[in-house]
Amino acid sequence: MADFRCIPIPSELGERWRRTGLDDAGNRLRRVTDAARPAEPGGSRLNGTGSPCRHCLQDATPGQELLLGSYRMPRPQGIYWTPSPIFVHAESCAGFDGINEIAPIVRNRLVSVRAYDRDHQCLYDLGHAGDGNAVEEPLLRALDAPRTAFVSIHTAKPGCMLCQVERV
Repeated sequence: MADFRCIPIPSELGERWRRTGLDDAGNRLRRVTDAARPAEPGGSRLNGTGSPCRHCLQDATPGQELLLGSYRMPRPQGIYWTPSPIFVHAESCAGFDGINEIAPIVRNRLVSVRAYDRDHQCLYDLGHAGDGNAVEEPLLRALDAPRTAFVSIHTAKPGCMLCQVERV
């Protein structure tokens, strides 16, 4: 098993957004007050429980204010590059820093695991879409493959980046 870490957005990005009010594309940030979504029938929370902050990698709690903007993802580069809408707490929060720990925002929602090689080519056979509560096996399978350089985890329905994952 490969040791891994889920990588939050850089602290400097959140601070710049808070200071300037502009996202990476120069758009005015939207201020959003979180309203947690209730559990689905049968108790499933696969729609998430709050808006996912990409710095602390925690879902916001009801009433917390967040900033919503376009993030210029550093990778993958080339053909697979795309910007992603993301939430960041409006107030400074501590960056996620866990080893061999799945980021909390990955749990409780449908996710897409996307593996890439060192040339930033998507490794389709290592991809997975499913329940974030059961993401460990497909994530470790992707990380254990020698050709994988890094993994991105996105929301499965809207496709927003949740975090990137790399070996330690």
